[in-house]
Amino acid sequence: MRRFAHRELHLTHRVGWLRASVLGANDGIVSVASLVVGIAAGGKGKGDVLLAGVAGLVAGAMSMAAGEYVSVQSQADTEEADLARERRELRVDPAREQEELAGIYVQRGLDVALARKVAAQLMADDPLTAHARDELGITEALRARPLQAAGASAASFAVGAVVPIVAVLLGPGTSTVATVAVTTVLALLVLGVVAARTGGAPVLPSALRVTVWGVGAMALTAAAGLFFGAAP
Repeated sequence: MRRFAHRELHLTHRVGWLRASVLGANDGIVSVASLVVGIAAGGKGKGDVLLAGVAGLVAGAMSMAAGEYVSVQSQADTEEADLARERRELRVDPAREQEELAGIYVQRGLDVALARKVAAQLMADDPLTAHARDELGITEALRARPLQAAGASAASFAVGAVVPIVAVLLGPGTSTVATVAVTTVLALLVLGVVAARTGGAPVLPSALRVTVWGVGAMALTAAAGLFFGAAP
């Protein structure tokens, strides 16, 4: 009996929820921080800033959930349609489908005889899975999961949005913009590090990427708040 002792740790199975979580947390931090910074820069009081932050948290979390669900469900519908078509083709002409699978393996570098042997063995075991993976590029780890994406996005958005709101609550009312800005930059750096480590990616590019975009968003919103707040 063969034993395969060599094992490698790969993290692609985390892609679905990790993408949605990082997107949600980043959007929660940046959008709500930018919102409260813009309103504070426009001369509004602490109560108005907090109200805007809480409203942004609720609206943003629901928007993220709805947007993720609709977009990922569209992907899931497409995948299901492709799989249904493949099931039908396998039922109608399995020999042609086996030859098609062998052709894919030839394109990837196998000789014709070996490609046909591999295709025959995989077709005998689980033909739909073989075609889904090698012809359509659909794997179980990367399948679209609408509810998972929606839940991860909404929850992470809410967690991210709490950061600037807490900064407004605990910080002095006279320096709301500075307090929120500093807190947000630190939170974005932490998010970049956590996202990189969870996905096994380099830490520095990830941290800088989310931080630079967040700072840019806050700067533009603060400028808008100053301009329109000063307008008669």
